[in-house]
Amino acid sequence: MVEKRKLICVSCPVGCELEVTLDGNEIVEVEGNTCKLGIDYAEQELFDPRRMVASTVKVKNGYHPLVPVYTEKPVPKPKIFDVLAELRKVEIEAPVSVNDVVIENVLDTGINVIASRDMPKV
Repeated sequence: MVEKRKLICVSCPVGCELEVTLDGNEIVEVEGNTCKLGIDYAEQELFDPRRMVASTVKVKNGYHPLVPVYTEKPVPKPKIFDVLAELRKVEIEAPVSVNDVVIENVLDTGINVIASRDMPKV
């Protein structure tokens, strides 16, 4: 069954409006892209969508009660809420340095959760 989907490519600042023709699980045609990145983006977004996750985790004895964290790579979209649930369970001890690994290999994805700022101890 042939199906058409519309996407906006976010691979570069141009933001091309893509029209992707699918036949089952196969891309037949991608229209509207001004570069090859649009084709790669369409394939990634349709078959394995991923997003960066940014949130906060609790900090004991820190200058602030929370420290911002992010995933070092995009996480599979269906796992986002599970990653957030894992982050709610975490409480780390101050001091924290930027780029400290807060959770290694979160949910067996091979992706680490990293602190995005320093948090001094009080």
